[in-house]
Amino acid sequence: MISLSDTQKIGMGLTGFGVFFLFFGMILFFDKALLAIGNVLFVAGLSFVIGLERTFRFFFQKHKMKATGFFLGGVLIVLIGWPLIGMVLEIYGFFLLFRGFFPVVIGFIRRVPVLGYLLNLPGISSLVDKVGESNNMV
Repeated sequence: MISLSDTQKIGMGLTGFGVFFLFFGMILFFDKALLAIGNVLFVAGLSFVIGLERTFRFFFQKHKMKATGFFLGGVLIVLIGWPLIGMVLEIYGFFLLFRGFFPVVIGFIRRVPVLGYLLNLPGISSLVDKVGESNNMV
């Protein structure tokens, strides 16, 4: 079992609440207040989990500047009050930022009993294989 420090536990809670508020804000027709709270909690939780310095190093790498611009620009646009445009930019930036993690996540999900079976169904398997193959390292 992985041992987490108290700061990392707080970060996991903040990140979880951030994802919850983002999901709930999208369900309630892109409620800008919930999306703004979710964005702030998600970014704050990420910095608590991996540390402030590593968060800055992750977001501001030279080859990830475009992705960071879209992600943080989307957060800013949601905070300004245009939730639909902001979330589209944010999701695009999120996929660009974290595309190196997708093969690892898909490999893990394939080992989970029920989800692995669903990912190996004929129509879904080819799509998941395409998403799971990545030449970019994190």
